[in-house]
Amino acid sequence: MSSEKTAAGGTATGGTATAGPAAAVTAAPGAAEPAADFQTAFWSAKHALALASAAAFSRHGVHEGQQFILRRLWAQDGQTPGEIAKALGLATSTVTRAATRMEVAGLLRREPHESDRRLVRLRLTERGRALEAAIDREMDQLTERALASFGPAERTAVVRALQDIKRNLAG
Repeated sequence: MSSEKTAAGGTATGGTATAGPAAAVTAAPGAAEPAADFQTAFWSAKHALALASAAAFSRHGVHEGQQFILRRLWAQDGQTPGEIAKALGLATSTVTRAATRMEVAGLLRREPHESDRRLVRLRLTERGRALEAAIDREMDQLTERALASFGPAERTAVVRALQDIKRNLAG
C-alpha cells in the first residue's frame, strides 16, 4: 500500500487517514480548518454577546464595558483608573476615557487623590450606586441567555476553556 502526506501533517494509507500533530481530527475534503472554525465561532459569539450587552446596558444609560468598571467601584469605591485598569487587564487610558464618559453620564465623579496630585480617585454618584442591582440582573440574564442550552457541567467547562484560552494567549 502507498502512503501519502495529508495537508494536516498525517498520513493516508489506502484511504484511511491518521492525524498528524497539526490536526486532532481528519477533516473531509473541502471542510474548514479547525483553526478557522474556532476563530469564526469565537468572533461570532463575542460579537453576539457585545450586541446583547449593549442593548441590555443601554436601557440604564451604561455603555457596554462600563459595567465592569462599575462592578469594581461597587466592590471598592474610590479606586484610581490605574487600579481598575490593572484589575481588568486594560490600559489606564482606556479606563480614563470610559470614566470621562461615565462622569458626563452622572455615574461617577473624580476626586483628587489625597497624597498624589497627579492621580484621581473615581467615586460613584448616587445614580451609579443605584444601578448595581439592575446591572447585576442584566448580567445574570445575559449569562443565562448565552448558556441556556448548557447543563451545569458544560457551563463549568465553557468558563474553564475561556480561562485557558486567555492564559494561552497571555504568555
